[in-house]
Parts: sequence; structure tokens; C-alpha cells
Amino acid sequence: MAKPVRTALIGYGYAGKVIHAPLIRAVPGLELTLIGSSRPDNVRADLPDIRVNSDYSRAVADPDIELVVIATPNDSHAPLAHEALDAGKHVVIDKPFALSVAEGESLIRHAERVGRHLSVFHCRRWDSNHLTFQALLPRFGDLYQVIIRFDRWRPQVRDRWREREGPGSGIWFDLGAHLIDQALTLFGQPDWIEADIAAQRPGASTDDYFHVVLAYGPLRVILHSSMMTTISGPAIEAQGARGGWIKHGLDTQEDMLKAGRTPGDAGWGVDLQMSVLRETGDGSPGVEQLIPALPGHYPGYYEGMAAAIRDNAPVPVLATDALKVMHLLEMGFLSAREGRRILL
Repeated sequence: MAKPVRTALIGYGYAGKVIHAPLIRAVPGLELTLIGSSRPDNVRADLPDIRVNSDYSRAVADPDIELVVIATPNDSHAPLAHEALDAGKHVVIDKPFALSVAEGESLIRHAERVGRHLSVFHCRRWDSNHLTFQALLPRFGDLYQVIIRFDRWRPQVRDRWREREGPGSGIWFDLGAHLIDQALTLFGQPDWIEADIAAQRPGASTDDYFHVVLAYGPLRVILHSSMMTTISGPAIEAQGARGGWIKHGLDTQEDMLKAGRTPGDAGWGVDLQMSVLRETGDGSPGVEQLIPALPGHYPGYYEGMAAAIRDNAPVPVLATDALKVMHLLEMGFLSAREGRRILL
């Protein structure tokens, strides 16, 4: 059996502590060897068996490390990734890829030049709702409307970088990147984008709402998120020529991680909330069916990274795919700013 890939995690805020560290530790093909953190005492309290370095540049260049995972604020993604590639490391960047298409293109060229894998953590390809929708797609016939929502009730603006004005902040960069990647995975490149992106909450200094339409011929894919949602609608909805489907409730894995559960535990990724499918293939109104959700599997991303490094398998998310997400993020901001539809 191949030795586990020695991995450094850079950043031990919410994403690093709650998401990346437990997922990396749950994958047999990876070994979490080092954490780069500006709060080393927090790391030692949680993970006393892991080396910690408060100097990010030294952490990414550590000679014992093969894979560097970057889970720091968005404006540091590209600089740290360049440092890691210069040091000969494979690199995973938490989404979004970078702050711009130009930064993403520069990183792709750099990775190709040094012959290292570069991938972006678009983990919601392994989301329960997304996997279930993919499995049901053949049953809808021609699709006419798909709505993917990620709503929350967070009326108070919190003092954290994601909610402060600055490069890479706001929920279009945060949650929008997830929803765009899901749409691109399902349907490919759209014909045009039309976006409404706003700051709604009192005291908000960056966007906390978006409603974005992607067009694919007659199909409209709507991506929606708000921090001011007290009663959530369906997380995903599809309407097609041969049937319709709705599913309430988000994937359970993040809540499981926040509760201290570990991938591999009994019931990991299971969502007990049924979805509703109505098929109308014979022209009749059809009968509603309850459809169980497929379990989510975020560790699948890191299993794919281990296989890419040790077995030369394809990386689980191509950097070029993440670049397409970055392009739509930019075009969404342009559409919202100019109040017009952007042809792609």
C-alpha cells in the first residue's frame, strides 16, 4: 500500500477547523502532518499530535510536505498557492479559486510549468441534493426550470472577513461559487447570465443576497441565496417535460462536522428528508412519489486528491473548471453593476 500523502493545511479558521481538517484526517490516503495557523495554541488544544507553524510561508515550503491545502481568506489564496507551487507542492485551494480570472489563469500556468496538481475544493459536487438530482436527471425529459437555493437566517452582520467589505468577501464569492459549480457540472456553460446582487441587512458592507439567472436555450437555471430567510423554500427544484421534483433541506455533512461527527461514522452524510417527484410522461398529471436522498460524501474530494497524487488519476476538480466558475462570478458582478444581461 502506498504511503499516505503528507499534507499541510494552511488556515485554521472555520473552514480549516470544521471542514478540511476532519475530512483530510478521515481519508486513509492522506496524512495531516502540519497546520499553518496564526493561532497555534488553538490548533494544539484541538490536535496535539499535529505539528503547527504560525509562519505560512515556512509551512507551505516545509520539506516534509507533498500537498498543501489553502483554507485562508480569499485574498491570500493566489499568493500562497504560488509559494506552494514554487516549493514543488501539489495544491488544493478552498473555493473560490482566486479573486479574478487573471489570478486563476496565472496559477494554472504555474502548476503546468512545475508539473504539480492544482485543484479547487468544490466539495458540493459530493452534496446529497446534487448527487440525488444527477441520478434523477434522465427522468425529467427536457428541463425548463431549475432553482438551486442556499438560504440562511442570519439577520445580524458578524465581524468576520467574509462579511466585511474587502477583496473576495460577500456571499456571491462564498455560496455563489458552490452553486455556479453545481450548475456548470450539471449543464455546462450557459448562454447568458443576469444577476441581482445586493447588501440587504442593516449595517451590511458587502453582498448578502443574490438572485442569478443562467440561460441554456429554453432552460432557466436560477441560483438564489439570502441571509434574511426565516422560512426556507425548496433547496432544489426542477421542472421538465416529463416530470417535476422538489427537495427541501440542505446537505447534512456540514452540520455533522460542526457537531464533531467524523466521516465514516454510522449514518454519515445521510439525509432522512424525502424529496417529491411527479412524473407526467403519459400526459397525465402523474402521481407524487417520495424519493430518498442519496448520501452525501465530501471525503470523496480528498480521496480523489490522494488517487491523483499516488496513482496519477485525474484530480477530482480540474483547475480549468474552477476558472469557469471564476469567470461567471466576475460576469455576475458585471451584470449586477450594469443592470443588464451579459452574453457569454
